[in-house]
Amino acid sequence: MRLDMSQQMKMDQRMVLAPRMIQSMEILQLPLMALQERIEQEMLSNPVLELEEPGNEFEESETYEDVSSDDETAQEEKSLLIDDDNNKKDDYERLANQDTDYEDYMERSTYIQPRRSNEDRDPKLEAMQNTAAPAQSLNEYLHEQWAFIEVEPIIKKAGGVIIDYIDEAGYLSVDLLSLCERVREPITTGQMELALALIQNLEPTGVGARDLAECLRLQLEASDEDCELEIELVSHHLKDIEMNRFPAVARKTGHSIADLKRAVQVISRLDPRPGLQIGQHNAQYIIPDVIVEYDQENDIFHAHLADGSTPSLRINTMYSQLLKAGEVTTEAKEFLQNSVRSARWLIESIEQRKTTLMRVVNHVINNQHDFFLNGPLYLKPLPMVDVADELGIHVGTVSRAVSGKYLQTPLGIFALRYFFSGGTETANGDSVSWDAVKAKLQEIIDNEDKQKPLRDDELVDELDKHGITLARRTVAKYRNLMNIPPARRRKSFD
Repeated sequence: MRLDMSQQMKMDQRMVLAPRMIQSMEILQLPLMALQERIEQEMLSNPVLELEEPGNEFEESETYEDVSSDDETAQEEKSLLIDDDNNKKDDYERLANQDTDYEDYMERSTYIQPRRSNEDRDPKLEAMQNTAAPAQSLNEYLHEQWAFIEVEPIIKKAGGVIIDYIDEAGYLSVDLLSLCERVREPITTGQMELALALIQNLEPTGVGARDLAECLRLQLEASDEDCELEIELVSHHLKDIEMNRFPAVARKTGHSIADLKRAVQVISRLDPRPGLQIGQHNAQYIIPDVIVEYDQENDIFHAHLADGSTPSLRINTMYSQLLKAGEVTTEAKEFLQNSVRSARWLIESIEQRKTTLMRVVNHVINNQHDFFLNGPLYLKPLPMVDVADELGIHVGTVSRAVSGKYLQTPLGIFALRYFFSGGTETANGDSVSWDAVKAKLQEIIDNEDKQKPLRDDELVDELDKHGITLARRTVAKYRNLMNIPPARRRKSFD
């Protein structure tokens, strides 16, 4: 076998993303809260980045040359010289006061003040102390109650095993027979049933149920009111109630439909997932990135960024002066150059994010004026491809700009991506988005006669009266997406 080396030349075309471009795309895609977190991380890792506080424009514009030109400051910073007449009193006084003067200067400095603290503190320790303790889980809450139940040891152990298999919603989805093996001691099914019955008496009410009917029954049995009819309904007629078969249930139970409706109202107030009452289930907070306001006098909408909580950044002037003076080592100079370059990239990426986001939002406002004025029924189709062509940018840039962003409008808060959807044409040739179609469908169903709810083919006819022509299967699809039951389940009985 022969091995040799040779040189070859070839041409190929490939896309190479520079680090600066990658960072710009990442910043563009971040929503407001994530952007704030990214800025905090960059400030911790990059010493040349600092906050630009309002009201410090004069201090920021000062340079070391300007400071050195002042007579008093120049007198303080001049070289330490010895007089010919050996009078060293003034020089020694200035030397002795240098430490104090330096501390006063650092306290007045804008670029160092945000990084100082009045006391020596451990930031990690402070973060741990300020972090909220984790919420107690359902499993811990049940074990804490079970510890006070006085039963024989085998029941005690069986109850602990059962609690470990209760899910987050409060249901026991594992068969008791299979849990007998987990106890690892001789135990009967009756003892397991006894342990489960004791667990079902714990808080929250309804925990430990094996299905929805048992969960609702446990809550009704714990009520102080007479719930005999309600217990009968959830135990034997829950499916009929779900399918809105009130006449059939009335015949089976001998109760009137009015009594059944009152019982169903009581049942509807029960908690189908009682386990979620315990533990921390935080709702996701939405902070809008852009605020849209209406100018009634000129009948226009205008938008502005909701970036008041986003800190403004600048490059520390002290490090810039060190680089200009050239009084640092080669390693320090290289480090500072890389830090300054990274800081500039971040600042420029944030500014580019603001510009791109506002261009996209303004385009949305110009095309969706009727929506902002009259509501979802007037939402128009707005494909991202068309927006990208109009703005002269890539469709991927538009997608990143709207990702995770929200608009605060006079009608409420909407996801920015909500305004980018396809649609269809009405009989008049006007474009209407699918969200507007769903809004019209919801309006028709809300105003229908509940004694005779509209079937899907009748909904097709009603939409056609409003100029929206759709197939029956399309109406059924959107009705299911909107969690609207069919006509037989929407019917109301006297």
